[in-house]
Amino acid sequence: MAMNQDKASPRATHTKPARRRGWRTLGLGLLLGATTCWAELVPLDGIAAIVNEDVVMDSELRAHTEQFYRQLQRQAAQQQQRQPTPPKEALVSQVLDKLILDRIQLAMAERAGIKIGDKELNEALTRTAEQQNMSFDQFVAMAHNDGLSLAQLRQQFSQDMIIGRVQQGMVKRRIEISDQEVENFLHSEEGQLMTSPDLNVGHILLTLPSSANPAELDATLERSSQLRQQAIDSDDFRNIAILNSRGPNALKGGDLGWRKAIQLPALFSEALAKLEPGEVSPPLQSDAGIHLLKLYERRGGGEQLIQQVNNRHILIKPNEILSKEGALEKISALRARIVAGEDFADLAREFSEDPGTALKGGDLGWSTPGQFVPIFESTSAGLKVDEISEPVFSQFGWHIIQVTGRRSQDFSEKLINNQARNALGQRKYAEELPIWLQEIRSEAFVDIRL
Repeated sequence: MAMNQDKASPRATHTKPARRRGWRTLGLGLLLGATTCWAELVPLDGIAAIVNEDVVMDSELRAHTEQFYRQLQRQAAQQQQRQPTPPKEALVSQVLDKLILDRIQLAMAERAGIKIGDKELNEALTRTAEQQNMSFDQFVAMAHNDGLSLAQLRQQFSQDMIIGRVQQGMVKRRIEISDQEVENFLHSEEGQLMTSPDLNVGHILLTLPSSANPAELDATLERSSQLRQQAIDSDDFRNIAILNSRGPNALKGGDLGWRKAIQLPALFSEALAKLEPGEVSPPLQSDAGIHLLKLYERRGGGEQLIQQVNNRHILIKPNEILSKEGALEKISALRARIVAGEDFADLAREFSEDPGTALKGGDLGWSTPGQFVPIFESTSAGLKVDEISEPVFSQFGWHIIQVTGRRSQDFSEKLINNQARNALGQRKYAEELPIWLQEIRSEAFVDIRL
């Protein structure tokens, strides 16, 4: 369908030319030190870590640590946290570990030719600002206060998006979901609770090597118990996660955000079902290591109905011959003809440039929220049944939209199966991602110079 929209979801890196410049800069610093002061050699910058054929420079580590520290201070002020922000020096190890993992994943992306275009990047920045109830300028100003220029913000976002695609591509290929698994899930008690509550969860992961002996396991379990008691006594789970967790969201205070219970690993959802908001789980053991979970909030649950809308539309696309203004004039004339009494479906068959719906009189069928691009969906939501919209422009061209019906429906069999498959996929993804990150980290050559 022409109107369907793919849903998509940063760190600095050195390309090979950049690495050469880094080494030349270092060499130049040594040379300048030698020519201006014969007593000693003084490099302009140091190396924090070597990662395969790449390097993390001391200056980069300092800059990222400062940036994360400012973000933590801002978040603490916004949330009016009573506990002090962890000292900046305590963040260095966590930040370096993240930069090392970023280097490894960005190198994978470079080999695979993964890139983010300017249009996609601009849309992601705008969308993020809107999600935080900010204008774009306010969002850029906030980043500036965290120590980022606009160029650095764009680079960081681009690298985050690239890393996300690497993770999606590499981890999803490790996941297989059979029809039998879907059927078993739907027949399980959990599968019957597709409208399970949403959970706001914090997570701490203490990793264990695959070759860990019983003594190492006992020591890690003991440490996790101590951290759990510390979190209970201080009510400071986020800062404890920042300083101790090795999970993917450690630098975000371990926040997993709002998740459906069925989208979490079974180990997590079973433990969270026994918690009241504000409680911390006992240590939980998996292949990835030892976990602690904090349930911040629980909401929803019970029977839910899906609000569906039946839309039809006519699409006129600007092109090399027809300008955007010309396309607007054309679709405005079509709208006037429909308002005057001509048949919408007949005009859609004759003029619409959406090949997927034109022969059906522009009919898009019954849809669920999130199926269309935002501008189309928001316009449709504001229409009464049988009302014709004013022309609206999306990435596909100019549309006029008519809502032909609205209904509340229970989940259809197809939708339930898709939801079950998606839930199983997200659960397996959450289980596999930390394991995969540990694997690529252990397989890489890493020489930490701190």
